[in-house]
Amino acid sequence: MPVFTTPFASLDLFRQPPQRDDPLQAFDAADEYLLNHLAEQGLATDARVLVLNDGFGALAASLVGKAQVISSGDSHLGALALANNLACNQLPADSVQFVPASQTVSGPFDWVLIRIPKTLALLEEQLIRLHGQLAPGARVVAAGMVKHLPRSAGDLLEQYIGPVQASLAVKKARLLLVTPVDKPAVTSPYPSRYLLDSPRLELLNHANVFCREGLDIGTRAFLPHLPLNLGTARVADLGCGNGVLGIACALNNPEAQLTLVDESYMAVQSAQENWRAALADRPVEIRAGDGLADQPEDSLDIVLCNPPFHQQQVVGDFLAWRMFQQARAALVTGGELWIVGNRHLGYHAKLKRLFRGVEQVAANPKFVILKAIK
Repeated sequence: MPVFTTPFASLDLFRQPPQRDDPLQAFDAADEYLLNHLAEQGLATDARVLVLNDGFGALAASLVGKAQVISSGDSHLGALALANNLACNQLPADSVQFVPASQTVSGPFDWVLIRIPKTLALLEEQLIRLHGQLAPGARVVAAGMVKHLPRSAGDLLEQYIGPVQASLAVKKARLLLVTPVDKPAVTSPYPSRYLLDSPRLELLNHANVFCREGLDIGTRAFLPHLPLNLGTARVADLGCGNGVLGIACALNNPEAQLTLVDESYMAVQSAQENWRAALADRPVEIRAGDGLADQPEDSLDIVLCNPPFHQQQVVGDFLAWRMFQQARAALVTGGELWIVGNRHLGYHAKLKRLFRGVEQVAANPKFVILKAIK
């Protein structure tokens, strides 16, 4: 396990969720560059530092005891990683305050350290919320690996915070140094909304929701084939996004008991608001979670899932495989996992390794809908 060493600390850091023989690190050269810059500039111990989008807690954990650290991001897995990395380095659990991206942080802040997120709408929302939260003389520094650092990120920093100076690249990482200037308050363009024809819904989407501007094509293929006649079945929408699958299932099955789970706080916020708009006070559990890791075994009859194929900029099926394993554990014997996936991903073969039966419910040239029976 590589140790993350900076002028502030030497830490053992782990990614979340854990993978056996994980070839990926919980930090990168952009984290190192950002902390080296901070050390060169000098950091007062009473400084209030806001860290945004700190993937696995490398930045926040490194600054424990060096300043007052507040971390905010949209990933529940990121929040778990921060907590676990504090614990494994014998750092107090309360040494970093974590604020989900669905909530507003409270300044004033002397430093704002930003990892540029994959979804620039999230960055835009975060920058809009910084208005009035910066202390006099505050400094804002954003960082990213060059290959993941679009020009438009700098444009957003300049639009909402102030002039931007790009650093030289070091180990394929770059910093964007921002000089805050007085700017007028701006009304956020988020959440956005779009209309769905069947079922007839207006869906609200906060800034970091996947396919924020319209229904993704996998879910569109899945919706007409959702299970019917479920009675009082216990149903989970795993990786629920804005909640569309769970809401559609609930509308078709008025007595079903729904649980909606996502690792994005903004997705959970969107799903909660969409559920209330569509189903008023019908009972439901909607939560941020590490998939179904906290779901009791043998507690579900049906799991619906449109699994992700990436975590931040890392592409792969490890998250989907983990979700399939979690679903199997949470389902009763005879329970069913319903998924949609790209044909080329070969989920049929993977599911056969976990479930006693796998059936194709429907297919089109791009997607396949499968039902796996425990």
